[in-house]
Amino acid sequence: MADFIAENASMGPPARWMKCPRKGQVVGGRFVPFKTPLCAAYDEMVPEASRFYPSMLFSSVASAKGKIGMWIDLTNTCRFYDRRDIEDAGVKYVKLKCRGHGECPTQEQTSAFIKLCQNFVRDNKDLLIGKLTTASVCITGKLFSAVHCTHGFNRTGFLIANYLVTADSWSVEAAVAEFAKARPPGIYKESYLAELFQRFDDADATPVAPPLPSWCNENNSVGEEGSNDGSRCNGSAAANKKGPAFVDGIPSVVAVTDRSKLQKLQKMSQRMCGSKSSGFPGGQPVSMDTQNVQLLEMNDYMVSWKADGVRYMILIAGENEVYMIDRDNNYFSVPNLTFPHRKEKRHIKDTLLDGELIFDVSMGKKIPSFLVYDIVVYEGQPVGQCQFDRRELCIDKEIIGPRRAAILNGTIDRSKEPYHVRIKQFWDITHVSTLLSGKFTNTLTHEIDGIIFQPFSE
Repeated sequence: MADFIAENASMGPPARWMKCPRKGQVVGGRFVPFKTPLCAAYDEMVPEASRFYPSMLFSSVASAKGKIGMWIDLTNTCRFYDRRDIEDAGVKYVKLKCRGHGECPTQEQTSAFIKLCQNFVRDNKDLLIGKLTTASVCITGKLFSAVHCTHGFNRTGFLIANYLVTADSWSVEAAVAEFAKARPPGIYKESYLAELFQRFDDADATPVAPPLPSWCNENNSVGEEGSNDGSRCNGSAAANKKGPAFVDGIPSVVAVTDRSKLQKLQKMSQRMCGSKSSGFPGGQPVSMDTQNVQLLEMNDYMVSWKADGVRYMILIAGENEVYMIDRDNNYFSVPNLTFPHRKEKRHIKDTLLDGELIFDVSMGKKIPSFLVYDIVVYEGQPVGQCQFDRRELCIDKEIIGPRRAAILNGTIDRSKEPYHVRIKQFWDITHVSTLLSGKFTNTLTHEIDGIIFQPFSE
């Protein structure tokens, strides 16, 4: 573990970690939120005044005549510190991985969190519970739960609020306000607030997210969990006047900041995906491990390369109504991007695509391209329910084909478009060795990050 942390410490602290406050006050008499500590392996990159070790949290709680009994880590990585530092202090350490990047904890993760805290309170009446999600600590009466995610605000606040409402019968409004008071400005991502109110109350009653805290402006390219995956410290577009930023190099694509229009678009894509969640509507990949690798033998799969790009969905509402959706559920208006109908002389509408934005490098220049690898809805039809080969055919025939024809006849001037649009090809699983070979990777003009498997029947 120590070698793993030392090796990955070279990636540096998480984005916006340096100026983020270390911890908050007690929430609901039970929780103390905090950001993830960093072990000494990061000392060369962190000024002494900004350092935050696990021992510092223990000392802080002890100075208030308290003790942490349980430490809950919500981060999606193990690179920040050694869990043995927690366990050697006699504290129960629990890892409850939550992805973050705008993706709210699932119902299953939330239920696990609540049950975990309830059981610990029941079994340890005179201890403290410590929950870690990278930024939050929880205190329940005499029992302290230390909870942290990366920064101890959104994932941490979301789960603590869920606990207060479910286990302690708080109203959702009171739970959100309590967390904001103890860990200002509180939950600042609007998608998290909307999900909370949808679960317990009414999504239309969701309050406007608070303005972004000043430390969110810290310039750091490393993602929250340590990867440059395009994640940002996005809060409410209405609160942030400039709105969230799109990827560098495509200035014409701008955020949708009008609240009513944003909610309308979010509900449209949510309806298309059949999702009850108010967060990012797209599905999430599952990392391969020793438990699920056997699925490759049990089911038919297609395979493709995993591009080192940024995940987006494209919502085509109509002509001049094309939008990119990032994993924080922000929407970006895309000008001069046309999707002609194959049979009729009009623009397609009510269509939702899935894919990734990459940058090809040719003759020293970066050329942005969107690789379409799936389709959810075409012209209002739920083609996402078809088998994968039918969806591939739909992408090629109804999306790429008409664009190709329009480019050839001059209807579309590709030089005026913000990026190119291509289909991402998949092959039978027997092509795995070919995709991993240097012969194939040398044909690509963008970075790759492994391979991905797509179920044929899903």
